[in-house]
Amino acid sequence: MIDYKHLYKRLSAASFSPWLDVLANKITQELTTEKHGRLNEWLETLGELPAIKATEIALDQDTVSIGRHAAVSKSQHSQLETTLRKLHPWRKGPFDLFGIHIDTEWRSDWKWNRLKNDIQPLAGRQVLDVGCGSGYHCWRMLGAGAKQVIGIEPTMLYVMQFHAVKHFTDNLPIDVLPQSLEDLPGNLRAFDSVFSMGVLYHRRSPIDHLFKLHSCLRPGGELILETLVIEGQSGKLLMPEGRYAKMRNVWFIPDIPTLMTWLKRSRFNDIKLIDVTPTTTEEQRRTNWMNFESLSDFLDPVDPTKTIEGHPAPLRATLTAKAV
Repeated sequence: MIDYKHLYKRLSAASFSPWLDVLANKITQELTTEKHGRLNEWLETLGELPAIKATEIALDQDTVSIGRHAAVSKSQHSQLETTLRKLHPWRKGPFDLFGIHIDTEWRSDWKWNRLKNDIQPLAGRQVLDVGCGSGYHCWRMLGAGAKQVIGIEPTMLYVMQFHAVKHFTDNLPIDVLPQSLEDLPGNLRAFDSVFSMGVLYHRRSPIDHLFKLHSCLRPGGELILETLVIEGQSGKLLMPEGRYAKMRNVWFIPDIPTLMTWLKRSRFNDIKLIDVTPTTTEEQRRTNWMNFESLSDFLDPVDPTKTIEGHPAPLRATLTAKAV
């Protein structure tokens, strides 16, 4: 079973008591086969990982690297790769575990490199990453000096992928929890930095999402928001009738001025646009660690400036803002 005792101990020493009071019960509720039918299978997979600890860890480079190839035997190396592949599909990365390169669907390092020099330094900060997937960006946040990084992710497979990586480290102050943002108590006001990347357009109420992010931040804390946008003047908004790039749960894609207005209305100030970048098939693509459909299948084969449904192709903006 996944053990969060070290996290609970760290939270008890910080200003997280409202969350700590309910967190253990909420995690217990999530870690059941009633909620996740493949839970026992995934836990068995984690149990198959070699019982070794990495002596060399690199979190400040494009590939999160845990351990050296020379530190494991040939049989351990083969066993490790076989076990990691049972957690397919790997979408966020890349990772290198003892010489096994996990070439994930997303080059998540590209996103990190676009924002890392334009956010408040993470050294010594309490950091929350909302919808963190396998935790790639959490590792980069820790590598940037964060005091503690907590990721929350409702998709249990991705939580398992994170724990497969963390298995080889020794109680570092980084955790990914099987939780959603709505599971956090209201008005927590405890984190110095909160990241929400690739989440806002999946929310039926984007303003409520922004208010909830605000409630997690201490006064003056920084929000780093990355989301889909469309080109246009203030007031323009795409609300797909059906799917967007084959995704079912895309609700609202605003233009950038509208997004900034949303942030102002949600009690943020000092709002800065730090990047706007189209998503390309070099950044998001099918690999042998994610062999399902990917971006090239989601775009119009004749006109790649449009999705397969005829909407504008994915364009992503990254903004920072301070909580009032």
